[in-house]
Formats: sequence, structure tokens, C-alpha cells
Amino acid sequence: MKLMQLYLSNQAAPRQARIVQAGREATVYIYDIIGESWAGGVSAREFVPQLAALDVDTIHLRINSPGGDVFDGRAIANALTQHPAHVVAHIDGHAASAATYVALAADEVEIADGGFFMIHNAWTVALGNANDFEATAGILRKVDASIVADYQRKTGKSPETITEWMDAETWFTAQEAVDHGFVDRIAPGQKAAKNQWNLAAYTNAPAALTEQPEPEPVIDRVALERRLSLLEVIAP
Repeated sequence: MKLMQLYLSNQAAPRQARIVQAGREATVYIYDIIGESWAGGVSAREFVPQLAALDVDTIHLRINSPGGDVFDGRAIANALTQHPAHVVAHIDGHAASAATYVALAADEVEIADGGFFMIHNAWTVALGNANDFEATAGILRKVDASIVADYQRKTGKSPETITEWMDAETWFTAQEAVDHGFVDRIAPGQKAAKNQWNLAAYTNAPAALTEQPEPEPVIDRVALERRLSLLEVIAP
């Protein structure tokens, strides 16, 4: 149900998923939920053929995503790995869940100062009897094991350590993501984009991403002057 909650709670969020080519370089924006649903999202079915059609030397993959469907994420990551271009991932806001292994498919990964990188165990929605649920649990364990292997290849950390982080739904700051080897560097001079996602589906989302600042008071100067003039008229 958490995956469905992620989709439902972000229907109105501003999204951007597009590819812009300029000469021998292309910029790919994944500012969206990963995975196709009736609520929208970056579909591997549409994304992978578009990526494969790019005849470029360098791809800049710009990510600001709360995650999404594990299988679409894996398909997108595989397509990036197989592309002959040099791929540089730029985490402009945060990469959560499925967006992390899309990012790690790049040859280089950088993150904006103030960005976040979140890993956790795979989710799904299941229906059926006890046998169905047991089979689904087995699939999820296999998915988690494959994700652990990806993170281990990038970071060099032990499977036990990575599993503990995934079990705990761990949100790494930009510096922590670099320190633990998930990300190669903090992008020089770049601040993270303002969070646009509703992250209520997650348990441990940082307060910096969930707390909304008090709105600035809107002062209608004309209305105040009008009221002041009326007070002056009725004043004794």
C-alpha cells in the first residue's frame, strides 16, 4: 500500500521527464516518480527506447525523484548501463528508493549540497492466499538481494551493513552519501532543489523534506491605505 500511497499523494506535484539533445550531449530529466501507473510516472516502456535512440557521447542524467516501481527502475538502470555514452548522474534534489539504482547505473554520480539519497527494502502490493503471499515475499527477498549487490559494488560496504541500512530506511545527507561511497562527489556550487514531493509514504523522511515553512504574510498595501483613510474620516 505504501507504493500506492506514494503515487496517490503526488498526483498534483510538478513533474518533468524529458530528454534534450544538443550536439553530442543529451540531458535526461527524471523529476518524477519512477514507474507507469494511472497516476503517471516515468515508464521504462517509453523511456528505454528513447534512451537507446540517443546517438551521443555524453548523457547528463538529472534526478529529483521520490522513487517508485522497482522493476521499472531496474529496466531503466540496465538501459543506462548498456548505453555506449558516458553517463553522469546529477542528483539535483534527492534520489530515493528506485531512483538510487537508476543513479548508480551512471559512470559518475554527483549530488547537490543539501540533497538526500535514501535506500530501503522493496515494497509491493499483493493479493491472494497464504501461498501467494509466501511467493511474493520470496520475490521481494530476491529483489532486495539484487539491490544489495548493486550497492555493494558501488560502495564496497559489506552486505550486512547495507542490509541494515535498507531495513532501517536510511536517508543519507549529501556528505554521508559521499562518505559511504554511494556518490562520487558533491556538485560544486550547487544547492539542492526545493523539495516538491509528498513523502508521507516513507517512515523516516527527514524533517527538512517534510516540514513546510510558514507562508510569508501577504500585505495588501492598497487595502491598508483605504482602511486608514476611512479611519481618518470617522476620527473625532
